[in-house]
Amino acid sequence: MRCRARAFGLVASVFLFLTGIGVARAQDAPAAARDPTIHTEIDAAEADGDLPKSAFVKFNHYDWKRFSIRWGGGFLWDYSAYSQDDDSREQLALEPKGDLRDFRVILKGKLFWPDRLSYTLGYMYDKANEAWRWRQTGLMLKIPEAYGEVFVGRTKEGFSTNKIMVGYQGFTMERASINDALIPILADGIKWTGRIPSGRFVYNLGWFKDTLSQTESFNKNDSQVVGRGVWLPFMGTNKGLLHLALDYRRAKSNDGSLQYRSKPESFEAQEYAIDTGKFAADHAQTYGLEAYWRPGPLLVGMEYFFNQVDAPDSGNPMFHGGEILLSDILTGETRPYNASGAYFERVTPATSVFEGGRGAWEMVMRYSYADLDDGAIQGGKFWRFTPMLNWHMSENVRLEFVYGYGMLDRFDLQGATQFFQFRLQLQL
Repeated sequence: MRCRARAFGLVASVFLFLTGIGVARAQDAPAAARDPTIHTEIDAAEADGDLPKSAFVKFNHYDWKRFSIRWGGGFLWDYSAYSQDDDSREQLALEPKGDLRDFRVILKGKLFWPDRLSYTLGYMYDKANEAWRWRQTGLMLKIPEAYGEVFVGRTKEGFSTNKIMVGYQGFTMERASINDALIPILADGIKWTGRIPSGRFVYNLGWFKDTLSQTESFNKNDSQVVGRGVWLPFMGTNKGLLHLALDYRRAKSNDGSLQYRSKPESFEAQEYAIDTGKFAADHAQTYGLEAYWRPGPLLVGMEYFFNQVDAPDSGNPMFHGGEILLSDILTGETRPYNASGAYFERVTPATSVFEGGRGAWEMVMRYSYADLDDGAIQGGKFWRFTPMLNWHMSENVRLEFVYGYGMLDRFDLQGATQFFQFRLQLQL
């Protein structure tokens, strides 16, 4: 326990030190009438990542008076290899593997009432089950008089900035293990996203139910209510971007039971690293804390979650975990931020490799921690340190080079694993 506290203290100290660097950079930055890296447009496709708008691609957008359509898609291919010590091999059977990670087709556009109504359809090939699945799909109605939008359909719940960001736009190859364990990737329901006139406070409220998603892999609850509030105190100034947020989620168990599990931040891994197994429960309440500071090419951030389960037979366990993140774009670009939805967007290189440039090179370091041990539930503890390099060759092509060192405390063993991972990402 003391070693874990010291480790988190050390990482927190580094986070605060880097934040100090960020403040210094922001104070030296020239004033600007409008920050071009702050975006305010939002439509029905926002939770699945808007499609690239590169001048390199123009043939996939058609616009008529009352209707528009833009088609695109995404392709991810991953490779993962591992070096395990003896204890790790007893805990997990991991073999090198390269395979399709994700393939999807996306349609989006305006509908009937072009200033207010937009639609999105996402259709993804589920490689694990060899089946096609509907993903981000629904309608969004803008209500500017109330400073917000309402979305109806299948979308992100709105809990955790890192979860709201689509994987194609994320900082890292995979989300933190505790994030994937606690928060589903999608849900069916209705979500309101709003803000105050100054833009310094953004919030979302959502209600979701599993009527149409009983057979989906992301279905973990019968119903859930989710809320998120984001304070942006420096919005409209030249002090950089500061994002502070609180998240809340109350979720009914799925047919009377819950299960939390996650792979070791490697989708190609053949086994889950942490896993509570199914246990009887009524509901769970999850609380989240977020902080991100982005003065320019440098970005530092953290998210931490506390998950209290109403499960008397198991002692009402509390699970928790989070991550601390550093990203620095070495070529000088700044990662954009959507102030209407309060999330980060894709990196756009100043010069594309395919137009004679060097693209954008992004260095990322992350420390993540997950604790699924409490009372009668012993799902394991896992931490991982992940340095990696992203090469954004253009808005449409990205390569990821990843190293990771992780420690799993489970089955009365403490196993260490080194991860060697690579991703090819194509997006249109």
